Amino acid sequence: MNPDASKIWKAPRWALALLLAALGMLGAFSIDTYLPAFAGIAKALGATPVQMQQTLSAYLFAFAFMNLFHGALSDSFGRRPVVLVGILVYTLATVGCALSQSIGQLVFFRALQGLSAGAGIVISRTVVRDMFPPEQAQRVMAQITIYFGVAPALAPIIGGWLYVHAGWHAIFWFLAAFGALLLVTNYRVLPETLPASQRQPFNARNLLAGYWQLGSDPRFLLLALASGVPFNGVFLYVLSAPTFLGEHLQLAPTQFFWFFMLFIGGMMCGSWCSGRLAGRITPRRQIRWGFTIMLASSAVNVLANALFEAHVSWALFPGAVYAFGWALMTPVVTLLVLDLFPQRRGMASSLQTVIASASNGLVAGVVAPLAMHSTLGLAVTSAVLMVLGLVAWTYVRHRWPAAVGVRAEAPQAGLATIR
Repeated sequence: MNPDASKIWKAPRWALALLLAALGMLGAFSIDTYLPAFAGIAKALGATPVQMQQTLSAYLFAFAFMNLFHGALSDSFGRRPVVLVGILVYTLATVGCALSQSIGQLVFFRALQGLSAGAGIVISRTVVRDMFPPEQAQRVMAQITIYFGVAPALAPIIGGWLYVHAGWHAIFWFLAAFGALLLVTNYRVLPETLPASQRQPFNARNLLAGYWQLGSDPRFLLLALASGVPFNGVFLYVLSAPTFLGEHLQLAPTQFFWFFMLFIGGMMCGSWCSGRLAGRITPRRQIRWGFTIMLASSAVNVLANALFEAHVSWALFPGAVYAFGWALMTPVVTLLVLDLFPQRRGMASSLQTVIASASNGLVAGVVAPLAMHSTLGLAVTSAVLMVLGLVAWTYVRHRWPAAVGVRAEAPQAGLATIR
């Protein structure tokens, strides 16, 4: 933790949480805002569906690749410069998207967007831990999740409205304006939270040593899996929404928003409770409560789908409860991951994001297409993903109890006992 934290940020904690959440919204806005205009963009640029899919794939692949480096760069050069450069590149790339006259140009600038959009998401976690001790950091991360939860709900609405009233170019001009606003705001108010004395040398040898240190540590990998894989238990339903909602539950597209409202509402309520519980119960107990809720909701979901034909009157609620349990425990697990290696928090945040992105991609490309054809298949697959995370958490908790029972910085191990 930065010893001068109270001096470099004197505004309320919620203001910093709102600022960091806005940085994280770049990723969600960059995907969800332009999806309603897919057909219109394809028609305007003379693109095939496969070519339009490349505008999404180019963004996602570039986003995942660069996430390996955002945090490491911030460990060497500081948090603030990496965030500002990332937003600047993103804004310029988005202007390029708005001015694109061919599908090739759009794919190129979408990839450039992906390379830069992840800086804020990765570094926001490290800023929180730089600034606050564990209990306060948990509250701030919970606030960030609450604010961030608004993005997936608003983005398609904004994108659809802009497309209908102003054309597809307006969507990217909106994103460029959002990026410019973030750039100005962060330039004016975002403090540098990493002291110069704690920065890492920037050279290939040190970077490779850091990646090896984290990537070869089973505690880090298991904790990252414990938070990342269970998320896919509900993300599976998001990916399968057209089939699950449209075919199995017979909902019209205009009624899909009920699922997303319940899902986002569950996440926001879980995050709110996570912040309220910070310091009142031990982190291990809070994680146990989160997994217990996810386990119970998964069991009910599997049993109900095995015994009854899925119906909208009940089939949406297990996912919302599951999302609540995940949001209740994930801020705590994230802090445990960051505190394993206090001197490399940026790199730890990067690798945690990469692991989560890889699992998301695997579920999107392989698991969801196999499971979406029956509601029981979706329920069982969701439960299996949750159990994988539970096994990872249980193993690290019993094998390395110090990794989950201690969290603040100490001279030797980088950890100190939670009171």
